Amino acid sequence: MTCLMFSGQAEEAIRFYTSVFSPAEIEQIVPRENGIMFHMFHATFRLKGQRLMAIDNHIDHHEFTPAMSLCVTCDTEEEIDHVFERLSQSGKVLVPLGAYPFSKKFAWVEDRYGVSWQLSLGI
Repeated sequence: MTCLMFSGQAEEAIRFYTSVFSPAEIEQIVPRENGIMFHMFHATFRLKGQRLMAIDNHIDHHEFTPAMSLCVTCDTEEEIDHVFERLSQSGKVLVPLGAYPFSKKFAWVEDRYGVSWQLSLGI
């Protein structure tokens, strides 16, 4: 299972991701607990059948890098257009949405949280 470590935005990010992709669902959220020495937000969620984990780390800050990206195959042109538009809002387009020799429609985008996504059309 892929684990995404955020610095205080994990819950916001997974709620955003589950609003962008379909099917998507939040499986479990374990909220922060006050009064213990090490407290952390922890959640599991699914995007298009892929199970992911998200945590918040308030001790150290680590940046995401495009060297690791999540690859998503979209089922329709409408879906890839929608997902690209939502993920690129306040983000950064690394490879513009378009036709390439390896895919009829492809894009690579870094979202507002710094997570890198490779999107391709599955047909």
